[in-house]
Amino acid sequence: MQIPSDTHFIYIHGFNSSPLSFKAQQTIAAFTELDANSKLSVPALPNYPADAIALLVGLVKRAGNVVLIGSSLGGFYATWLTENYSHCRAVLVNPAVAPHKLLAGMLGVTQNYHTGERYELTLTHMQQLEALFLPELQHPERLLLMQQQGDETLDYRDAVGYYKSSAQIVQPGGSHAFDGFETMLPLIMDFAAGKLDPVSLTQASQV
Repeated sequence: MQIPSDTHFIYIHGFNSSPLSFKAQQTIAAFTELDANSKLSVPALPNYPADAIALLVGLVKRAGNVVLIGSSLGGFYATWLTENYSHCRAVLVNPAVAPHKLLAGMLGVTQNYHTGERYELTLTHMQQLEALFLPELQHPERLLLMQQQGDETLDYRDAVGYYKSSAQIVQPGGSHAFDGFETMLPLIMDFAAGKLDPVSLTQASQV
């Protein structure tokens, strides 16, 4: 696996997750093995979407070419960033398409899976998420969807339909955590380098 020399990567974790998540740690380990830690950022996102997107915008603005790796809610944030900043591209891992609708039924006190931090999920969160929702993508060519049909949290068809004009890897089975994520990292690097071809997409979808 080779990392493009001119690209900075930002891993964006999902709802109630953290840089301690399994996929984040797998990504960190891969970059560590290649002695390329300086090319990867894995921020711990604030609970409120407005604060989270402000942190991410700051990171994006300070970088050159950027490839975002967004998981679940992180995929939603990555989509907004890619649409608004032309030097960004994104890999979306089982992304949330409309989280303001999904999370509206979870208002109240919640707890981060990794840190144990408790906070209140409020209507303000939902309004902030809805403000980031894009009814239609203007730059689908900047995105790669990685979706598993066995996602038990999100309906995979929502993402397949929403990102219909983007490159897609859609695998049978799997889970919301995206089983075998580490095996996809070389393809993510090919996407970052502009070398991901249709044959590779088809083969990855047949795993």
